[in-house]
Amino acid sequence: MPRPPDPAKRRDLLDRVREYVMRNGLADLSLRPLAKALGTSDRMLLYYFGTKERMVTEALDIYEHRPLLRTRTLLETVGSPTDPAGLRRFMEEVWRQFSDPGVRTTLPLYLEVMSASVLHPDRYGPVMRDIVTEWTDLLTSVFRDLGLAPDRARAQATLLTDASLGLLIAPLADGHWDRAHEAFHALLDSLEPGWHAPA
Repeated sequence: MPRPPDPAKRRDLLDRVREYVMRNGLADLSLRPLAKALGTSDRMLLYYFGTKERMVTEALDIYEHRPLLRTRTLLETVGSPTDPAGLRRFMEEVWRQFSDPGVRTTLPLYLEVMSASVLHPDRYGPVMRDIVTEWTDLLTSVFRDLGLAPDRARAQATLLTDASLGLLIAPLADGHWDRAHEAFHALLDSLEPGWHAPA
């Protein structure tokens, strides 16, 4: 009977896979060069992860510095905002986390994987859909805690998620993070008046 995979070794491989693909991207990712760089074999990588695509998506999924995980921790620590001003401060903190160097360096890779998941869902799975859904669901719960009706909470969460995602993608192409920062605050200026629950 084959020995089950070592969880500690598997986790270590995932961490090193993430570092490798962050440096090299997905376009020319091949198992043999990757395995050689990690000091293992392509057969061992397939033994632990099954496919190259599953390995990459899982390596990103367990990244502890992902803003989504940080945001959930923040909500668990300080609680959900209780008024529009508090929600604005919360969203400003979420946006600030995307400025963390450890997060920003991963954004091109996330974008690459998200695009691949749209073009090749059979290989990468619904990564793009899952990321958008997770953020939208999280913010919907925040808006509902603020007193908004379910449909309105979902609409506001969708608008905020989709617009913020666009503001993160554009500066990856043009490098204008200062403009994205200003635009995000302009977005909050336009949306905040609609965050008040009916009297």
